[in-house]
Amino acid sequence: QVVYAHGKAKEVAGSIIVETPVSLTVNGEVWLSFLCTPVHLDALVVGFLFNEGVIDGLSEIESLRICPHGENVDIWLNHPVNKMQQWTRTTGCAGGITGLDAPIKKIRVFKNGGTLVAEQINHMLNEFYKIQMLYKQTGGVHTSALSDGQRIVVDAEDIGRHNTLDKLAGRCLLEQLSPTRRILLTTGRISSEMLQKAARMQSPVVISRTSPSSRSVSMAESLGITLIGYARLDQFIIYTHPERIVIEPNKGEKRGTA
Repeated sequence: QVVYAHGKAKEVAGSIIVETPVSLTVNGEVWLSFLCTPVHLDALVVGFLFNEGVIDGLSEIESLRICPHGENVDIWLNHPVNKMQQWTRTTGCAGGITGLDAPIKKIRVFKNGGTLVAEQINHMLNEFYKIQMLYKQTGGVHTSALSDGQRIVVDAEDIGRHNTLDKLAGRCLLEQLSPTRRILLTTGRISSEMLQKAARMQSPVVISRTSPSSRSVSMAESLGITLIGYARLDQFIIYTHPERIVIEPNKGEKRGTA
């Protein structure tokens, strides 16, 4: 690579994020192709099928095989399933694919989700930044993670923000991870399909480094999800259900008297 800066150019060694098409075959029929980073492909397809409401658990999977060159993942279920006739290309760079409102009926409304002290969010963000290893090497990649409020339980990186959430869901199933709390952190913009995937993963709190869309805010409000955007250390915006976030005064701040 040649880097230009301050009127000078020099050759430097560098890494570029890998993007490759990977097709998904279900019960012998090709469904679609992902544009993705070829890591955790088994988790990607399992999580995609889960988040789309095609499966509810690993017990429905008879076999899963990644082809030798990684260009296809072949999965067989123990029940017939109809291929979605209309896929919606979702928004954004390296946009994902969703079957419209297929999983909505399997999403529950959160009546409770516990509370979080603002300092806990700062702690989670700090831990989240530490795990973004692929981003530090190459840039141009999204990271998402599930936290139990204290530590990062599982994480995923991919060129597509949608893919990171599918990989998280898949890893939880494949690795039998079931944290008592599922707080979702992501570098990706929260559009409606991202919010839908988060809800399918039973995350009552969603924290993004960037912005939500108007539809995702509306969905979060109706589903009982606390949606936080533009999250930085000691700074974030709460868009929905702020009652879950406890704001404590700074330790050095004097409290007024009533």
